[in-house]
Amino acid sequence: MVRVTYKEQVLAEDPNPVVVEGNYYFPPDSVNKSLFTPSGTSTVCHWKGTASYYSAQIHGDVVKDIAWYYPDPKTKASHIKDHVAFYKNKVTIE
Repeated sequence: MVRVTYKEQVLAEDPNPVVVEGNYYFPPDSVNKSLFTPSGTSTVCHWKGTASYYSAQIHGDVVKDIAWYYPDPKTKASHIKDHVAFYKNKVTIE
């Protein structure tokens, strides 16, 4: 089981998240989306497409752009559509 936490709050948990470029991508149903709000940030990857970002409010902390996902990925990344990845420097992944 791979678990993502921030100050002991579980953000995502899944036995087999998809790994792409060293990042775990969690299926949407394994993510505690009640903690997240869209941040308005987006970036573009040449082979995955345009990523959208989430910020989170956890235990009084607002963590901007804590996670990202691809709502409409390019064909080569279709297997991670809507899966959520987290910044390793903002969360604990174990």
